Amino acid sequence: MDAIERVAKWFETGQKVVVITGAGVSTESGIPDFRSAEGLYSEDTEQGVPMEEVLSASFFNDHPKDFYRIYNEKLLFPDACPNTGHLFLKQLEDKGHEVTVITQNIDGLHQKAGNTRILELHGNASTVITESGSTTSLDEAVRHENELRVKGEWARPAITLYGEVLDREVLQKSVQAVSEADILLVMGTSLNVYPAAGLIYDYKGDKSALINREGTPLNTAFSYVFHRPIGEWVEELQRCLTTE
Repeated sequence: MDAIERVAKWFETGQKVVVITGAGVSTESGIPDFRSAEGLYSEDTEQGVPMEEVLSASFFNDHPKDFYRIYNEKLLFPDACPNTGHLFLKQLEDKGHEVTVITQNIDGLHQKAGNTRILELHGNASTVITESGSTTSLDEAVRHENELRVKGEWARPAITLYGEVLDREVLQKSVQAVSEADILLVMGTSLNVYPAAGLIYDYKGDKSALINREGTPLNTAFSYVFHRPIGEWVEELQRCLTTE
């Protein structure tokens, strides 16, 4: 029995499934990742500022017009559709597993796929939060060159920028979900960003798998590691699940 067949066996008894996802899950939907050679951070900006700096709280506060132009051009993908990886997680839920998706992505594709338990560590680029703390869809906001307004009230994208802290409630729920999981899958992330990467240490079980094209600093923390495209791996796992 090879490694992926052993992973398929987990689902015979594992009820609570937690999946931590990163940008590599969405690349097959046409959304670039951040850290690969062709990723978002490899691109130049007109200002000569590294893209990673553009996505910081300080840049947002000091250069709102430039931030919103790049936000509109580089962070919004309204026509993107869920791919095989996203849809697989919904299928697990449909089969009766209690699936919690903890995502570092801000593209909203897990919602589009239909999963019901989603914890967005870094927020959602298609959602805005107003000065008074209410959230709404970006579609409800009036967009200006250097700001967003919702019913006249100042608003901003509901995403966590560099230099800002993660939502404490979302992080606490993520820690709890991982600690209670029967199965932990980590998909499409380099595990370089904390505290997201540190969540794997809250897992208490012995059924964990990492699926990512490249190696990560935390490979040895997993039961199995697969360096493959997400869609390809999912399709093989589905074949194994079908023959169980």
